[in-house]
Amino acid sequence: MSKISYYTAEGLKKLREEIEQLKNVERPKASQAIADARDKGDLSENAEYDAAKEAQGLLELKIAKFDAILSNARLIDETQLDVSKALVLSTVKIKNVKNGMEVKYTLVAESEADLKAGKISVTSPIGKGLLGKSVGDIADIQVPNGVMQFEIVEITRD
Repeated sequence: MSKISYYTAEGLKKLREEIEQLKNVERPKASQAIADARDKGDLSENAEYDAAKEAQGLLELKIAKFDAILSNARLIDETQLDVSKALVLSTVKIKNVKNGMEVKYTLVAESEADLKAGKISVTSPIGKGLLGKSVGDIADIQVPNGVMQFEIVEITRD
């Protein structure tokens, strides 16, 4: 049974573009590499041919994996999300209770996570700890060093 993944419109568009790139650009390149290697003679002793066939197999596996992900992808309807709680697509400003440091994260699906852009996965320890919390709540988050406490300062939708 495949796992359903939730995507924003932007994330779903990126996934579709990646699949199109693999099918329309990478797949013909792999076929051409096999044809070029085949033209070089005896296939029984042609390492280049074997490598090209293996690369094509890996590419087809990757395409199949992305197709399966796309078939189980669901678009998140942002109009139906509760703005009073931290949910997927919420931008949450949190304050470390211990040192007072504030950080802002946008909670996204696992496939769209990008820490540099301030997007963390709802399946990450911090993401899991923030889900369902409201402004003023304290989230106890289990990290390798123990438990960290964060106060929810602000929840917005961008």
